[in-house]
Amino acid sequence: MTIDATAVAEGLLRTVPFARTIGITFTEITADADGVRAVAVLPDDPAVHNHVGGPHAGAMFTLAETASGAIVLAAFGDQLHRATPLAVRAGIAYQKLAMGVVTATATLSRPPSDIVAELDAGQRPEFEVAIVIANAAGVTTGEMTITWTLRPNR
Repeated sequence: MTIDATAVAEGLLRTVPFARTIGITFTEITADADGVRAVAVLPDDPAVHNHVGGPHAGAMFTLAETASGAIVLAAFGDQLHRATPLAVRAGIAYQKLAMGVVTATATLSRPPSDIVAELDAGQRPEFEVAIVIANAAGVTTGEMTITWTLRPNR
């Protein structure tokens, strides 16, 4: 599977203005034999800080959800003519105080071909994207899992 990482990043940030508003950028979006992966970055900006000077929990949630959205577009962008990706549910665990720049690294839970096969069979597939949120030193500060679906267009 070959993707245009720049097009995925620009497309996502164009269609999700809030991600742009808080300054999210991407350093990696890949889809290859090893799977689908995206790394998004939230800058250290006082406009998104909480009461202790780090990124607000809502900003970190948005960062992780944005990284997962890039995964979905990278893996299933060629299916948008027949299905709409929707987040079904999300769970996040904030594990350590995050300070400074934070990154969210998202990975798809199973091969895209398996998910497309379910769509081909007339099902509404669900799949998980796992996201690790880390500070600039690489220390995990939180983890999130988002379940997505591809809702067939009618």
